[in-house]
Amino acid sequence: MIEKMKLLHITGPKNDIDRVVKQYLEQYDIHFENAMTSLNNLKNVRPFVETNLYKEAAKKGEELKQYLEASRRTDLQVTPEQAQEIILGAYSQLEDVVVKKEELNGKIRELKEWMAQTAPFIGLDFELCKLRDFHFIDYRFGKIQVENYHKLEEYVFHNPYTLFYECNNDSEYVWGVYFVPHTHLEEVEAVYASFEFEDIEVPDDVEDTPRQAFEGAEKLLREHEKDLERLQMQALELVKVREQEILAACECLDSYCSNFGIRKFAACTRSENGSGEYYILYGWMSKKDAEKLQREIAMDEKVNCVEEEPGNDVRSKPPTKLKNPAILKPFELFVEMYGLPAYHEMDPTLFIALTYTFMFGVMFGDVGQGACLILGGTLLYKLKNMRLAGVVAVAGIWSVVFGFLYGSFFGFEDAIPALWMKPMDNIMDTLMLAIGFGAGLILVAMILNMINAVRAKEYGRLFFNQSGLAGLVCYGFVVICALLFVTGSGLPAAVLIGIAVGVPLAAILMKEPLSHLIEKKKDIFPEGSKAMFFIEALVEGFDVVLSYATNTISFVRVGAFALSHAGMMGVVLTLAGLEKGSPNWLIIVLGNFLVACLEGLVVGIQVLRLEYYEMFSRFYTGNGKPFISFKKRNQ
Repeated sequence: MIEKMKLLHITGPKNDIDRVVKQYLEQYDIHFENAMTSLNNLKNVRPFVETNLYKEAAKKGEELKQYLEASRRTDLQVTPEQAQEIILGAYSQLEDVVVKKEELNGKIRELKEWMAQTAPFIGLDFELCKLRDFHFIDYRFGKIQVENYHKLEEYVFHNPYTLFYECNNDSEYVWGVYFVPHTHLEEVEAVYASFEFEDIEVPDDVEDTPRQAFEGAEKLLREHEKDLERLQMQALELVKVREQEILAACECLDSYCSNFGIRKFAACTRSENGSGEYYILYGWMSKKDAEKLQREIAMDEKVNCVEEEPGNDVRSKPPTKLKNPAILKPFELFVEMYGLPAYHEMDPTLFIALTYTFMFGVMFGDVGQGACLILGGTLLYKLKNMRLAGVVAVAGIWSVVFGFLYGSFFGFEDAIPALWMKPMDNIMDTLMLAIGFGAGLILVAMILNMINAVRAKEYGRLFFNQSGLAGLVCYGFVVICALLFVTGSGLPAAVLIGIAVGVPLAAILMKEPLSHLIEKKKDIFPEGSKAMFFIEALVEGFDVVLSYATNTISFVRVGAFALSHAGMMGVVLTLAGLEKGSPNWLIIVLGNFLVACLEGLVVGIQVLRLEYYEMFSRFYTGNGKPFISFKKRNQ
């Protein structure tokens, strides 16, 4: 069902908005509307624009909290002004330590980068500073893939103008440095490039060998890390002294900053005597919460709150908040996928829960596999909160029910007696019952469409829509005649059939002018040629008749999949050698698993298709907007 809503008009002094949010509105789920959307034509109303003065303090508070235990809480209460003073005071004491930590972190980062560049070349037993003294010899540091290095070795062996010195290697690369006379640099450099030698910049400020420099850098890094640890302890001691105050201040500022976003929904105005500015808020709340809020603020002289019932004259469309029992909650997933119901529309959650699981059970009737669906779906829903798993668990119940009716247990058709019938022994009956069941669901969908039309006050849709009263009479009479024919009873007179089918069908064809007539509109017929209108009406009439037939026949898949399940499990048991008396149980187990997964997926999709295309499209629009709680938006 859909939660009943009320629109609240909340006003008060502008500088009191944070207290109102903290004291009252923060405790409830409320969906705010932009007040300026409705009030932008008023001259004395403007958007609520204000700078968050506590944002910087809140940011610094988060930095301070990293020195405290995340689980610690406090009962101390402070105002936003006091909280700002506490945070800024504590941060100023800590600022010198923070600056030193940032400088030290920068040095550590640079040192690690330097070490990463130098590490591959620690095998070079030569002082790098002496390389700078070479005047006629050029050198390049870099790495080369192992497979290319073996090819390069042969080139170096036969070329007297280059020398490669290997420094380090692993399974992928060889790191080293090559030397070449300046006069042959371009030639040799091109050859090395052809072997995919990648140049690496090595720091040129090293005086010792790479290994000596690397070991010195390691020692310096450990010293920096110890200094950083000492600064961390020093910062922790400074913050610990004011732990309770800082926690209270951070909590206050976090709450303030979270609620600061409410200003983008508010408008501001001045009182008539110019005594001050006032805020205006529009928000939707459930009827129960709205009544409770009204009782709480009744004695608060600074807050004015007026309720408004949803209606056609409401400033905005009410949001939709579904309220269903726990067992129906998983099926809200399918409703949301199609689109939430409009506020005045019927919630189809119960309908889809009943019809979806029932049809799933008809198409997937097996006691053993259904029990596995119940167990697996329940575990996933409880542990992972997967709504689809909840749907599977409920659908599994109907699978078990129809498994007993069909006498099917993990594909064994003779393990338990059939309480009703075996689909493979009654193929035509199964298919005809599926079509009859589908016709019944279509009639129910038409009735639901009429209920929604009454709620929406769309009387043309109620009487003349193909899923309205005219469609119900036309289609319903055809279904009755088909039922009489199948049971061998006599059909009504041809005149009665012609009237019961022809008159409603004609009303459907003329639904637009008839709707305009009962709604008392000036122009009964639409603009354009009347001859063209009647031609389009005839074409549409053919489409209506065709859709009635195809939608009904579409339900044959319900029976077809019931047959398919028995057939697929029969193949599995045949492959397992059941007829020989010594079945292969591994094949039976794997076959059951494969059929349950594959057919369960296909059946689930096919049932959802029937729900959306054959039933939802007849009575449900799904153009509602979701209820978005401001409190949950900030979480």
